[in-house]
Amino acid sequence: MGSFAPLLATVITIAIILILALIVRNLVHRLIVRVVNRAANASPITGRFRKNGAATDGIDALLNERRKQRAETMGSVLKHVASIVVIGTAVLTVLDRLTIPIAPLLTSVGILGVAIGFGAQELVKDFIAGMFMLLEDQYGVGDVVDVGAAVGTVEAVTLRVTRLRDADGRVWYVRNGTIARVGNESQGWSRAYVDVPVAYDSDVATVRDVLRQVAGELWEDPELRESVIVEEPVVFGVEQLSDSSLVFRVSAKTLPVRQAEVARELRVRVKAALDDAGIAMAP
Repeated sequence: MGSFAPLLATVITIAIILILALIVRNLVHRLIVRVVNRAANASPITGRFRKNGAATDGIDALLNERRKQRAETMGSVLKHVASIVVIGTAVLTVLDRLTIPIAPLLTSVGILGVAIGFGAQELVKDFIAGMFMLLEDQYGVGDVVDVGAAVGTVEAVTLRVTRLRDADGRVWYVRNGTIARVGNESQGWSRAYVDVPVAYDSDVATVRDVLRQVAGELWEDPELRESVIVEEPVVFGVEQLSDSSLVFRVSAKTLPVRQAEVARELRVRVKAALDDAGIAMAP
């Protein structure tokens, strides 16, 4: 019986090490899940829109979806990293307990890691780029973005690829490592521009007054002010001048991706106001 005592002690020690490793892994995973849930369910900050009377439901939904996806993706990555670290440490401890030299093993693993790194440079590049995109919140699900290779609405973001759907319904899969720059039309706010060409002999002051009246009426419209418009539209004045026309510009700050809707409404109202004032538009 005495000859089996060291073996029994070794088996018990190994079992304790593995059990402790599993317990630590589960505790770390629970902590990560708790942090992820707290980050995903945090209240969005949209006070800058509330003070202007604009509704914030659309922005809240967009921010919540982006924050939830980013938190869940980072949580998944952290879980994998925690599992590798904890289980790897437990395995090395067990091998050391069994008096198996781990130095050659670590050397072999290091050489294998270098070889895999050289063979999977593009994959590693994609993962690193995806990590920074999520951490920096460059874009999220529902955003309209221009990533160079494609322009469309983001449907999914992973650590390796971003899936977009363009205006024609075509789905694009863009590797994160190939994205050199991102143009996001959906963060914070957008701006609608409407250029109004009128005849060269039109009175500048009169045209400006008519456009300002249209801008004021648009801002006072409760259906627009409480749903899409962030600030009162501004009349910039004469933007272009030629021998046949004067071009005035009207600008309106809107909620993300709603600028086209506001621009169309502005054009309709400007046309009606100019007709009522007897001001001819330039061809």
